[in-house]
Amino acid sequence: MLSEFDLIARYFKRPLPAGSRTAVGIGDDCALLAPAPGMHLAISCDMLVEGRHFFPDVDVASLGHKSLAVNLSDLAAMGAQPLAFTLALSLPSANEAWLAAFSDGLFALADQFACPLIGGDTTRGPLNICITVLGEVPLAQALRRSAACVGDDIWVSGSFGEARLALAAHLNEIELETPAMQQADARLLRPTPRVLLGTALRGIAHAAIDISDGLCGDLGHILEQAKVGATINVDAVPTGAALHGQSLERRRHYTLAGGDDYELCFTAPASARNEVLAAAGAAATPVTRIGVIDSAPGLRLQDARAQPVQLVLHSFDHFK
Repeated sequence: MLSEFDLIARYFKRPLPAGSRTAVGIGDDCALLAPAPGMHLAISCDMLVEGRHFFPDVDVASLGHKSLAVNLSDLAAMGAQPLAFTLALSLPSANEAWLAAFSDGLFALADQFACPLIGGDTTRGPLNICITVLGEVPLAQALRRSAACVGDDIWVSGSFGEARLALAAHLNEIELETPAMQQADARLLRPTPRVLLGTALRGIAHAAIDISDGLCGDLGHILEQAKVGATINVDAVPTGAALHGQSLERRRHYTLAGGDDYELCFTAPASARNEVLAAAGAAATPVTRIGVIDSAPGLRLQDARAQPVQLVLHSFDHFK
């Protein structure tokens, strides 16, 4: 049976990449990083719990990918460049096949963003994955939720709703044909952290947030912190292709409140529309303008004809 240190050495200890800011990584009491001059250190932590955030029979390599992706998405929302991450892992047993698949999925994404694993902890217990990611962003260029301004356009990256569609199918709420299920499952299990877009928007966008719990709910955090309101065109929100055969009501609910999309929602001055599109092009990421920040408190929903839309939406809550 693998000991804790054998497990770490076999599946998680790797040489640091060339040019890494990490002076000391796995193997000491603490890791040591050297942030670049003129940079803020950006830090985020997310936990994934079996039965709450993923099913017991989840594809393990995809779980490794998603565990890091949801953290990198937080860095993207701040316009931060990834530096390194730590992993705290509680496991029912030291299953070597599980560990090999999980670490393969984890490190494939880590390598894509030159973000090395620099430490953490392992123990026996219920399956629980906790990652802390570190990044850096130039001073005064972080995309803060509180920085949205009246008159800003509201933009989103990518498309919405497919992760929620996949979840509905897994819960037997709906039935999907195989192609739609595969496409939706890919969005649920392997989200794309929009790091390139986030860094490209520095100096252009005012505020940003990543969409983990539902578009309307997460946009509400920007409105609350910036003390502004918003009006959005619900029919402008890009819908994932797997939802195209679903009813209008389901499409709207899944795109506006589905969660697990890990796209960016951001605000930028109307005068910066060409700059936003250029940044999106440089990041090879589609973006869509869906609304405007205004002074009246609250979030107003309209359709493509500017008629009010009444929807009762509930974003994901970890304690419900």
